[in-house]
Amino acid sequence: MTGPGNAAAKPAACPICGKPVAVQFAPFCSARCKQVDLNRWLGEVYSVPGTDAPANSDEPGDAE
Repeated sequence: MTGPGNAAAKPAACPICGKPVAVQFAPFCSARCKQVDLNRWLGEVYSVPGTDAPANSDEPGDAE
């Protein structure tokens, strides 16, 4: 039987420090961890993999 009272269910952990998640800062435990995560994105520590977009010949400055 599974449910909210299941002892096997693991509480969510902050992805930065591993402490339990605080509802007001979800998915983080504190404002500090939330800011650390934002700083990592802005500092390009994290990235989303993908491919380069093809060059668009309709852009200004492309004289043929």
